[in-house]
Amino acid sequence: MDPVQETSKIWMNGELVDWADATIHVGTHGLHYGSGVFEGIRAYDTDRGTAIFRLTEHMDRLQRSAKLLYMELPYSTEELKAAAWEVVGANGLPECYIRPIAYFGYGQLGVAAQGNPVDVAIMSWPWGTYLGEEGMRDGIRVKISSWQRVGPNVIPHVAKATGVYINSMLAVGEATRAGYQEAILLTAEGTIADGSGESIFVVKDGVVYTPDLSASILVGITRDTIIQVAQDLGHRVVEKPLIRTDLYLADEVFMVGTAAEVTPIREVDDHVVGPPGPVTQELQQAYLDTVHGRSERWAQWLEYAPSRTEA
Repeated sequence: MDPVQETSKIWMNGELVDWADATIHVGTHGLHYGSGVFEGIRAYDTDRGTAIFRLTEHMDRLQRSAKLLYMELPYSTEELKAAAWEVVGANGLPECYIRPIAYFGYGQLGVAAQGNPVDVAIMSWPWGTYLGEEGMRDGIRVKISSWQRVGPNVIPHVAKATGVYINSMLAVGEATRAGYQEAILLTAEGTIADGSGESIFVVKDGVVYTPDLSASILVGITRDTIIQVAQDLGHRVVEKPLIRTDLYLADEVFMVGTAAEVTPIREVDDHVVGPPGPVTQELQQAYLDTVHGRSERWAQWLEYAPSRTEA
């Protein structure tokens, strides 16, 4: 995966700073203990200009994640949305990835973040297809990880918290070292949870299945998008516990996420699922048409710069 491409400005604690100056102290609490929350958001170039996909929902989730860590963000959802537009505009990127992050900053360094400030930053940079153009077209190879997904009473998995992603980092690192492109984690009970940064969907006998929210998974915004799109297109969607053999015997498997968008899976643990199937292709096309503004059916999810909306 290519390094992050440097852009001009980063929004930090209410102001735009030069990319090179967006630094933190080595004593920052979030660096030592993973005490932060973040989001991944995409902005797309459309015929009407740049649109950020489901920006409000992402910033609302950032607020919920912070609440679960007893972290009070010093900015409202509306202020964070305005900041996202500010940094996108400053960097002049019609299409980009946006990374808001909030964390306990420099102060005391005991485990409890008592009196530490809450710092907030938003980056934006160009980021192409997360799992590669070939993967989007032909599907990827994945393996079941030996690392379990963290349980609901281990850490609040509903929070998109920085420290939780050590779990994902270990899983995807294990998979890529073994020659696969992504990992799938299981719960302690042995059911399918999710990928290192994606939700999992299975198609069997014309029905679309996905693990329910009790499977220690993030409440995925792209997951919610695909469920709604699939239902609108006439597919039956069932949220239920799934086991690994459901993947091996599936007609189609795919994963979704802001970074991964809709990526087909062609092999799981060397069991060949097959090339991208018709349901996967239909949902992938519908998703890409939506985010790029080529379809009006789900246009309510595209948010444009306030000045453009008011004009």
